Amino acid sequence: MCESGAAPFEGGRAAGDPVPGINRTKALRERLFGNALGALELYTIYLGERLGLYRALAEGGAATSSQLAVRTGTTERYVREWLEHHAASELLAVDDPRAEPLARRYWLPPEHIPVLANRDDVQYEACTGVDIVRAGRGLPQLVEAFRVGNAPSPLPWEPEGRAEPNRARFINLLGTEWLPGIVDVDMRLRAEPPARVLDVACGTGWSSIALAQAYPSIHVDGLDLDHDAIGAARRNAERAGAADRVRFSVADAADLGGAGGYDLVTIFEALHDMARPVEALSAARRVLAEDGTVLVVDGLVAEEFTVPASPRERTEYGWSVVSCLPGAMGDPQTAATGAVMRPSMLRQYALQAGFGRVEILPIHTDYWRFYRLLR
Repeated sequence: MCESGAAPFEGGRAAGDPVPGINRTKALRERLFGNALGALELYTIYLGERLGLYRALAEGGAATSSQLAVRTGTTERYVREWLEHHAASELLAVDDPRAEPLARRYWLPPEHIPVLANRDDVQYEACTGVDIVRAGRGLPQLVEAFRVGNAPSPLPWEPEGRAEPNRARFINLLGTEWLPGIVDVDMRLRAEPPARVLDVACGTGWSSIALAQAYPSIHVDGLDLDHDAIGAARRNAERAGAADRVRFSVADAADLGGAGGYDLVTIFEALHDMARPVEALSAARRVLAEDGTVLVVDGLVAEEFTVPASPRERTEYGWSVVSCLPGAMGDPQTAATGAVMRPSMLRQYALQAGFGRVEILPIHTDYWRFYRLLR
C-alpha cells in the first residue's frame, strides 16, 4: 500500500519541525490519505485479478473498454471506469488521453506484467488485493473478538478464493536455490533410498508439489487442518503431474501419526499461526529420522521490538492484528504467538519441544528467515 512515513524523531521532536506537533500532525494526515489511496488501489487490483482483466490485456494486447469487456465477459461501463482509474494511477498505459472515452486504447506495460498478470513470476503481487479484501470481510467480527478475547469464526474462502501468494516462490526457488543451499539435506533428497518428506501446514500444496518436482525420487506427505485447502492441494497435484508422489491429508500438526522416519519436515510460514507451536514441533521431532532435519521458514522480523519498525515488520504486525493472532485465539491453551515471531521465541519453542540445536541458515530473502532444527 502507498504510505508516506512520519518524520523521524530527534530529541522528542520530529526532525525539521520548527513548531512542535504541527508538522507531525500534517504528516500523519497525509499518511492516512496515502493509506486510503493505497487501499482503494488494492481494491481495484482485486477486481482486475478476479475478473481476469490483467490476463486479458497481457495475452490479447491493447484494447478499448468495449473490446476488453467482450474478452472478459464483463460490462463495458464498469470496465471503462476501471481502465480510466488504472491509467490515471499509471498502472496501465493509454494511447491518447484526449480521445473519446470509447475510442481510447489501453495496455499493460511489459514491466507491469510480472507483477499484475503472471502468476508464475516471483514478482507477482496482484494476489495482495485478494488478501486485503478477504481480511476486510472479517473486521466486524474481529471488533467483537477484541472485546471478549476469543477467535472470530473462520471465513469461507469464497467468493475470493485463495490468493496463494507463495506459489511462485515455491515453484521457482524452493528446489533451485533454497534447499540446494542446505547441502546435506539436498544430497539426501537426491540419494537412494528415496527420501521421505513431511510438509506440515501445506495449505493448497504448492510447497509439497515444488519439492516433488525438484527431487523426482522423493515421497511427500502434505498435511493441513483445512479440508478445503487439502482438496485444492490434491487438484493442484493432479494438474502438476505430481499426484503419484505427493499425498495430502487433513491432520493436526500437533498430533502427527504415521510411521515416522521422515528425512525432512518442513513448516513454511505457518508456525506462528499455530495455537500450540511447541506441541507441533514436538510432533515433528517424534516423526523425524535420527539424522533428519526440521526446516521452519517464517517472517523476517527484527531480533527485538524497535520503534520505528521497518516496512517489513509493520506489514507483519498488520497481518498479525487482523489475521494471524485472531486465528489462534480460539484455543484456551493458545501460545498466542502472532505473526511477529522473533528468533528468540522460535528458539524457545524449539528447545521446549526437545530440539538440541537451532540454526539460522544463510538463505537470504527480503521476506523470510530460514531455521534449521536438529535433535
